Formats: sequence, C-alpha cells, structure tokens
Amino acid sequence: MKKTVIDESTRKILFILEISGAVFVSVCAIVLHFLYDISGNAIWAAVFSAVNESIWEHIKIFTIPYVLWGLVELCWVRVPFKRFLSAKVISLYFLLLTIPIFYYTYTFLIGRNIPAVDISSGFVFTAITFVISYKMIVYAPYIQKYYKPSVILLVIYYLMIGYFTFIPPKLELFRDPVTNTYGLPL
Repeated sequence: MKKTVIDESTRKILFILEISGAVFVSVCAIVLHFLYDISGNAIWAAVFSAVNESIWEHIKIFTIPYVLWGLVELCWVRVPFKRFLSAKVISLYFLLLTIPIFYYTYTFLIGRNIPAVDISSGFVFTAITFVISYKMIVYAPYIQKYYKPSVILLVIYYLMIGYFTFIPPKLELFRDPVTNTYGLPL
C-alpha cells in the first residue's frame, strides 16, 4: 500500500468529496450548457455558462464548477493549503487540455463529431480529473513545490475565461460550428 501524506480520516472524507465533486461538476455542466439561453442572454450568465457551441465554451462549463467544488472541499478537509491548491490547479489544467485534445483527435480520425461521445467524454475526463487531484493530494509529498506556479496558472485561467468569452481569438477552439461565429452571439 502506498504511503499517504495526510491522515486516514481526512483521506476518507476527501475520497467522498471527490466522488461527490465529479457528480456535482457533471450536473452543473448540463445546467451551464443551457443557462445563458435560459437567462435571456444575460451578461452575468455569459461568464459562467456556454454562450455558443464552441469547444472553449464546453471546456468552461466543466472547469468553472470544478473550481467551485474545490472551494467546497477546502471548507471540509484539513489538508495543507499549498498542497491542495497545487493539486487542484494541476488537475484543472488536465481537464482544460484533455477535452479539446480528445475532441480534435477523434473528430480528425473519424471525420465528424458524435454528440454522445462529446458529452460522455466531458463526464469521463471530469472523473479522471478528480482521481488525479485526489492522488496528488493524498500521495504526492512534493506537490506543494508547485504552489507559486499554480497560483499564476489559476489567475491566467480566470483571465482567459473572462476575456475569451467576450473577445475570443479567431481560432478553431473558439468557433461555434453551428453559427460559424466566435464568442457572444450578436
């Protein structure tokens, strides 16, 4: 058995929270996919929800609830803050990168996207992300060394979310394949 760097009771609580977090993020992603439309295209909703069908907007609906759930976990578990933040940010970037890499790889190979694969891959990558964060918090004694870069990466992430929702670059990642537009619909 691997040696843990946190105590057994904290590890058990964290395990339950990570499973709950995967469910929470998946449910939130479904809600956030439709929130912008339901809100009547409110600007406040644009920051959190998908404003179009681009890959970027689909990344956003999984990663924002992931960060929010991290705040919930932080209130419940007593682990060193630097360890916790580093693990969460590193795993956040795993989620941020795997969704588009998987999407572009499989659509390139088969020549089209399959909505059921798109949706289920988001759920699968969310679950894997929670496994990664759990393993780093529990078993990685070195992870807190990445605290400062993690803080910087977290700030960059939020700047990207805010900026790219309203002023997206004209790259494929940000293009809505339905309307062939970028960012907020006009």
